[in-house]
Amino acid sequence: MAKDKYHELVKAALVKERWLITDDQLIVEAGKRKIQVDLGAERLIAAQKDGEKIAVQVKSFIGVSTLHDFYEALGQFSFYKFALEKKMPERTLFLAVPDDTYDDFFKEDFIMELLDRYQVKMLVYRIDEATIERWIK
Repeated sequence: MAKDKYHELVKAALVKERWLITDDQLIVEAGKRKIQVDLGAERLIAAQKDGEKIAVQVKSFIGVSTLHDFYEALGQFSFYKFALEKKMPERTLFLAVPDDTYDDFFKEDFIMELLDRYQVKMLVYRIDEATIERWIK
């Protein structure tokens, strides 16, 4: 499966925030199929026995239509989330989106309601700085 255009950028941004990349293509069983979530990472938290584990679906939103890219991303996110809940419930799934797309599209009321309804957690990354701008839980 081809990696998203900004896959390596998001991976580097996570490392800057002290995440350990455990899987560059996290394999998850989904029935008889195996799916590949873009990244698996974990961060040990001080004063806790267990660390925080995440899975990240990286999206660039550089297609002809942001809305069409969103349709695909939401469907893929929902599928991955369900598979992770069944096979790796310790991992929290995040949708990684560029900051300009977040500001121009994801702040619309209707889109925010959809994100809330489908419990989409996000990380917003800055392309120009290769950093994570914010985490939206």
